[in-house]
Amino acid sequence: MSKAAPPAVSATGGPSPAGLGRRGTELHIEDVSKSYRQKDGTLLALAPVSIDVRAGEFLCIVGPSGCGKSTLLSIIAGLEPASGGMVVANGRAVDGPSPERILLFQEAALFPWLDVCGNVEFGLRERGISRKERARTAQRYIDLVHLSGFEGSYVHQLSGGMKQRAAIARALAIDPALLLMDEPFGALDALTRDRLHEELESVWAATGKTVVFVTHNVREAVALGDRVLVFSPRPGHIIGEFTIDLPRSRSLQDHRLADRAAEILEVLTSAG
Repeated sequence: MSKAAPPAVSATGGPSPAGLGRRGTELHIEDVSKSYRQKDGTLLALAPVSIDVRAGEFLCIVGPSGCGKSTLLSIIAGLEPASGGMVVANGRAVDGPSPERILLFQEAALFPWLDVCGNVEFGLRERGISRKERARTAQRYIDLVHLSGFEGSYVHQLSGGMKQRAAIARALAIDPALLLMDEPFGALDALTRDRLHEELESVWAATGKTVVFVTHNVREAVALGDRVLVFSPRPGHIIGEFTIDLPRSRSLQDHRLADRAAEILEVLTSAG
């Protein structure tokens, strides 16, 4: 049984952001940290971390609450600045939000005054895409997340799992290069979560998107990820990296998956 690999490497390169990262790298994170000023001093929430994410990779990050996982996603998305280091996405330095990098939260955050189709079309409408093209694109992704027949349903008419599928379809409709997911299934029951694992894996395989997925659930990370990074307690830093080479699709009942999850959990708990 394989052991944890060393922490993710930091690529080197010239001063130009486009020169950073290895060939085929979608996302390059170099010595990124985050601290907050408080009345009694400075709180270091995220210690310097360096990660390279390959184009088309499904990367999962696990760690205890408050270790900076969600903060790192917000920095990658451009929603808040890093205190140190830099993020390069697709060869360009991240200096603010972009439709190339979409962040999905635990709450689906759909617009309640729009039906499913209207929600999925929203970003396309903001871009000035024609009505015909919006409808065609929205239907493609509604079909992809298995919401066909619910195009006219409103948020209050959807289950939790359906809301998350609609949020995923809305994100995919604007064709981002990078999909950032922050505990998207954390509030769902176990059965719905397991079903969405399968659907998310199918969507990822069909679209080839690069995914960075944050979770507290180690088995979920092993079920979904090509690679799993383990963060320490605050200030968060990488204490383990695991390549998940199990065949897809993966069952949570597979003893090999349980064995890999146990390895990761051992690293996680030993740091607590």
